[in-house]
Amino acid sequence: MTIHEKLSLIQIEFKAKKSRFNSFGKYNFRSAEDILEALKPINKSHGVYFTVNEELIETSPMPIIKATASIFDADGANFITADAIVGVDLNQKGMQVPQQFGSASSYAKKYALGNLLLIDDTQDSDATNTHGKTKPKLRKGSEQWAKALQYLSSGGSTATIVDKYDVSIEDKSELKSYEVRESNSKA
Repeated sequence: MTIHEKLSLIQIEFKAKKSRFNSFGKYNFRSAEDILEALKPINKSHGVYFTVNEELIETSPMPIIKATASIFDADGANFITADAIVGVDLNQKGMQVPQQFGSASSYAKKYALGNLLLIDDTQDSDATNTHGKTKPKLRKGSEQWAKALQYLSSGGSTATIVDKYDVSIEDKSELKSYEVRESNSKA
């Protein structure tokens, strides 16, 4: 069996539990360690082994880590790789520099393995969590809508409103037109 056939079978049967819990976002997620632990029994049964390597590929303006997940035939002759690239947020509050690099490293490994194994992160809250920062919807005719129009009348911008609220394309267009009319009437 080729390495490609083995990987295809592994992608179909692979399962990794979401054994970690994010108390801030209140969701379960899987870590790179969870994925690696779930791969160990697969190594022997399919005659393969996995590795994850990292390298620092950029330092300025932000450090960038590239992780490469690989699957090898047991003899090491044939392999397939997948990469993930992650920036290191050096401004992340509450973390020392080693923790910032460690966090980025874990994410890079997790997503490189996810790319190799076709782990669908759309089901993973870690991929879709907004950490409590969802924007409220701006509805036409609401009190917020009236305040938005008042803000635009006083020289505010549609871009600022769109940053604060979830605005439909149609309503965004109407706000932009209102902004232009107000701007032209004051000129």
